[in-house]
Amino acid sequence: MRKLYFLVPGTSGKFACGGLWAELKAFKLAQQVCSADVVTYRQRETDKPFLDDLLQEPNLDDVIFVISWGFDIAKLAKKLQPYNVVYHAHSAGYKFSLPATIPIITVSRNTLGYWGQKAPNSLIYYLPNEISYEFKNLHLKRDIDVLVQSRKSSEYLLKQLIPALQQKCRIHVVDSYVEDLPGLFNRAKVYLYDSAEYWAQQNVSEGFGLQPMEAMACGCKVFSSVNGGLSDYLDPGFNCYKIAGYSQEYDVQRILQVINSAISPTLSEEFFAEYRKENIIKRLQIIIAEINEFFDHKKQYSSNIPSLTRGRLFKLFIQKINHKFRNKYFQGL
Repeated sequence: MRKLYFLVPGTSGKFACGGLWAELKAFKLAQQVCSADVVTYRQRETDKPFLDDLLQEPNLDDVIFVISWGFDIAKLAKKLQPYNVVYHAHSAGYKFSLPATIPIITVSRNTLGYWGQKAPNSLIYYLPNEISYEFKNLHLKRDIDVLVQSRKSSEYLLKQLIPALQQKCRIHVVDSYVEDLPGLFNRAKVYLYDSAEYWAQQNVSEGFGLQPMEAMACGCKVFSSVNGGLSDYLDPGFNCYKIAGYSQEYDVQRILQVINSAISPTLSEEFFAEYRKENIIKRLQIIIAEINEFFDHKKQYSSNIPSLTRGRLFKLFIQKINHKFRNKYFQGL
């Protein structure tokens, strides 16, 4: 079983964000399956190996480099071409392709489908992000009617919907780091999340969308967009509500109905089982075993399945046109 090196640009300062926390969670889970370590490649940190130093070691066949930072993937894949590399894919839509030598582990089925089309010759796996057990319904009295985090929120949400709701209910807007997010979710009746506009500006997709699921696990009613990875688990009308539904007035009407409803059913723990630690570790054991087997195979054999390059797609298109032309010609004889 090869050692895993999780590559991140850094673990503090400007690199601190939700994507980093999700990757570090994955690293912690991987440590329960095999040997693993965090390696930085932009910011040197005293307690962690630095990639350029690591690459000076003579034999790295017994390690696997796990790359995940979307905007750096193309450069890292090229730099690590001689080594065993796995792409841990969060968001989709980055303008790069990957060779079949790099297996892909996706955090959502939405991203799984994206890479299934874009890299049909690659090994591809699904490993969802973890929802920690601290995110659970404590059945406390909820003193916040509507909770919203300003980061990633749409202009409509912040400048239209929230001002309209402030006249009718208790709103709490979060615009900084929250130490006790599970506690805050347990205080709120409704959580609003609208990230479609944010990700459209980034030209990539919502990779998973942890906050709506964490809110749901804490018993919040969620009004959310369903873009990207959110569509994996959000089911408007059944476990959530679609936000930005036709008009501001209709959103306000529906949100107030939920706030004032005496019935507050919660989702069963079975719904969250797929995203809890035990299931992810089981999947990770299978995935890591298969990836190790693949890298053993790669040492003996080269890839020989045609890739879906632009050139090959053009060739297939010409063949299709020629085939249609020949059929029409012979039918006319």
